[in-house]
Amino acid sequence: MAKKEFLTIEGGVPLRGEVKVSGGKNAAVAIIPAALLADSPCVIENLPDVADVHVLADMLTWLGAGIEFKGDTLRIDPTTINRFDPPYELARKMRASYYLVPVLMSRFGRAHVPMPGGCDIGARPIDQTIKGWTMLGADVNTQGGVFNAVGEHLQGADVHLDMPSVGATVNTMLAAVFAEGNTNIHNAAKEPHIVDLANFLGSMGAWVKGAGTDTIRIRGGRPLHGSTYAVIPDQIETGTLMIAAAATGGDVVLTDTIPFHMEALSAKLLEMGVYVRDEDDRIHVRGGGSLRGINVKTQYYPGFPTDLQQPIVSMLSVAGGTSFVTENIFEARFRYVEELRRMGANIRVVDRVAIVEGVDKLTSAPVAATDLRAGAALVVAGLIAEGTTEISNAHFIRRGYENIDKKLRQLGARVEWSTRESDD
Repeated sequence: MAKKEFLTIEGGVPLRGEVKVSGGKNAAVAIIPAALLADSPCVIENLPDVADVHVLADMLTWLGAGIEFKGDTLRIDPTTINRFDPPYELARKMRASYYLVPVLMSRFGRAHVPMPGGCDIGARPIDQTIKGWTMLGADVNTQGGVFNAVGEHLQGADVHLDMPSVGATVNTMLAAVFAEGNTNIHNAAKEPHIVDLANFLGSMGAWVKGAGTDTIRIRGGRPLHGSTYAVIPDQIETGTLMIAAAATGGDVVLTDTIPFHMEALSAKLLEMGVYVRDEDDRIHVRGGGSLRGINVKTQYYPGFPTDLQQPIVSMLSVAGGTSFVTENIFEARFRYVEELRRMGANIRVVDRVAIVEGVDKLTSAPVAATDLRAGAALVVAGLIAEGTTEISNAHFIRRGYENIDKKLRQLGARVEWSTRESDD
């Protein structure tokens, strides 16, 4: 019998109070590998205590790096790295494992990294990532489910991405900073964690301009030194807590946020009739009125984030009227809808559109998370449902949300985490 993690939620309690947002997972998993480009130790602060960060630290330890955690701070000494082949057992646990490919090429001229795992949310093509590396002169093949990359003398180049892929943008940036000469990444992703990675590289001595715009310019080949750097707040945790506060009719202040990053969500919450107010690094969200149905289309940043599509669908399931939610980024991100239906939601999916007919209430049921953000959707649903909801496969939630149970309890929710034997 295997051990399985569960999250149990007694619904119907409006969230109230103040809570601090953790550091950004997506920024952290790009910045930690980037530290291997330095010639001396780096100190990364404000890291979230989530599974992906610890898996990545384990991979760096395997490779020979010096790793020392102290609270939310990680010290990384890259000077002792002596391997370029992280094991499949670790790489399969997360998507961001392939960020190690370019940094290992920088140190050894080659990398042997198993293709990434992570949540199953549909096809996440790696052709744009490989395109970026090969345009800079790397020789890459993926035989046997492994990135075999050789790139001892990379040269800067113009890289035109077919789509603003976050993974391809990060991987091309990491290769370009040690490639000789100038690189221009066109149609680059603009997400906040792309900007954060650029700022971290700059703190180590790299020349990176234009992050957050369509074109990122990099002058490569500069020596990089260690630095101390604090990761930005987590955009998706911020959004999930905003949605949870509004959906429960609560009154919550989120601290250590960057309100500018949340404008797409804030606009949709206002459209639904929710009170949202920004102040410096704080966001005040108050629900309690009748929620109105809306239309949502996920887009690349600065549009509505695909990672907030699932929790807002849970909220829309009890909003008045009919809502239409279009998923434009990943084609398999509605698998959680069947679980919401078990709780009484009236949702049907046609191609990439979820048609949500608002119901008066959700009721508790045993449900299972199918991936990280689906787990977040079920947390929101459990908070607003009548009765006690038990979410199985809750380990997915740990991948991206630091101490979510403790933070929700801080806001008055009745939430418990448990681990027990299961026949599954």
